[in-house]
Formats: sequence, C-alpha cells, structure tokens
Amino acid sequence: MSAPDDREAAERSRDEDSFRSGFVTVVGRPNVGKSTLVNRMLNAKVSITARTPNTTRHRVHGILDGPGYQAVLVDTPGIHRPKTPLGARLNEEAKSSLSDVDVCVLVVDATAPIGPGDRYIAERCPDDSVVVVNKIDLAQRQQTLAQLERASVELGLAGAEYFPVSARTGAGVGEVVSFVVARLPIGPRYFEEGTVSDVPEAFFVAELVREQLLRTVREELPHSIACQVTEWEWPYIRCEILVERPSQLPIVVGKHGSVLKSVGEVVRRSLPAGTYLDLHVKVERDWQRRTELIDRLGY
Repeated sequence: MSAPDDREAAERSRDEDSFRSGFVTVVGRPNVGKSTLVNRMLNAKVSITARTPNTTRHRVHGILDGPGYQAVLVDTPGIHRPKTPLGARLNEEAKSSLSDVDVCVLVVDATAPIGPGDRYIAERCPDDSVVVVNKIDLAQRQQTLAQLERASVELGLAGAEYFPVSARTGAGVGEVVSFVVARLPIGPRYFEEGTVSDVPEAFFVAELVREQLLRTVREELPHSIACQVTEWEWPYIRCEILVERPSQLPIVVGKHGSVLKSVGEVVRRSLPAGTYLDLHVKVERDWQRRTELIDRLGY
C-alpha cells in the first residue's frame, strides 16, 4: 500500500502532465474592442477602454486561471497606419506579439466593413487563428451573419474558427474561452495561481487616469495625452499628465480645475480607501514625435 506522500506526488505528477498553458494574443485594428474582450474573458479589468482608437498603448498580460489550465491573454495596441514615431512604436509592439504565440485571436467589428487594415493584420496571423466578430449587440442578426461570411472569405485564414461575440455584454465570450483553452498545449504554470495581471501598480494607476481623461476630453486631444506616476509614497501618489501644446493645458485642467477634480474622483474609487492622488499637467511639446520621451514613457 502506497504512503500518502507517494499518492500525493503521483497525483501532482498526473496533474502536471495534463496541465494546459500558453500565450493567447488578441490583435485587430484600433477600436474593434480588443481590450473589452480581454477584460470580459478574465472577468476583471486589466486594460483600460475608451471609444478613442489606440487607447491601448502597451502590451498587457492578463492571466486566466481555470481547472487544469492557465491562459496568458496578451492585449495589444491596434495595428494601424502610423503618423508619428509613437504610432510606429505601437505597431511594432502589436506585431511582435504575433511571434511565438500559442493561439492568435483576431478581432473584427461586426458593424464595419472588412477593410485593408483587417486583411493586413490577417496576413500576419497564423492560418488557424480564432476570428472574433465583435459588437454583435450593435448589429442586426443578418448583418452579423453577413459579416461572418465576409470574414471567412476576405481574411484568407483557411484554418480559422469564427465566433460572433459581444464583448460588452458577454454574449458568446464563454464559447471563445472554451475553444481557446482546448487549443492550449501541455505546459507549465507561468504565473502564480490567483495572479490577474503582470502590470505594475503604478502603471495601472497612470492608465486609469488616462482612461478617464480620454472619456472626458476625447474630442479635443485624445492622442496628445500621456500619463506617468512620478512619485509613490503610500498613500501619496503623484501622477503627471503630459500634453503637447500650452493651448491643451486648460482643456485637461478644466474651468477652475473641474476636469482634474472629476477625473481624480473617478480614479480614486478604483483605489484603496485613503489614497491621495495628486494630478499635475505638464506641457512636453510634440512628445509623440520625440523618441527620448517615448522611451521614457515606456512605449
């Protein structure tokens, strides 16, 4: 009769032999709902979302744990035609995520035509990618069916599987998760169980600030805003907001500081009680075109 320790060791060995893990990259054009999909798959917020294209500027890892598996979801910037050095850097970040990936999820918009941008990205995806037609909550049923048909023909991914999904409501997301998990290879656990993201706290706070600014002043200067935490001495957090021109500063500050006050109040709700969030606006002329600033901001 085996000793208890021997039985436990044998069970652990069997579990390791059948454990599935891998990296799942989510790619697509700007504003197709990649970050919303990643957050929905995780049932947690690891990426900021807004209606502004190119809201995501960093590759973000979200860790999805389940019985016998761990999927590392990689949210990427939207691949687009760059107009600045920052845009080119974001494209490089997204394209590099397609190398050495276990599963590729290509997201397209159910309410927009399949265009050159979608086809450009599809050409760089594995033939057996998972294609998610997102925003079906905004599309008529016939429109969704037509988009699924167009995607299967125009994207040129002969081995792909197609899923109609609403990342906003969650419709169809469970089916995507189940399919992706079944595609994961046998492998190790990459992150400690219970880890939701590998994003540092300071980075996430800066992203929360940028998210609220995008939602508040998105019509005026969405691409001109960058945020970084410059001091962290709990409970004090200082976050700098960078704009490109002096004329943009009053837009971000608001009349009598109204915009900063509103943004600070919303962000603090996501932080531990007692947090002192100190927001400062700073002009860095044409920062999107200055590689030394792009480097310093971590893009």
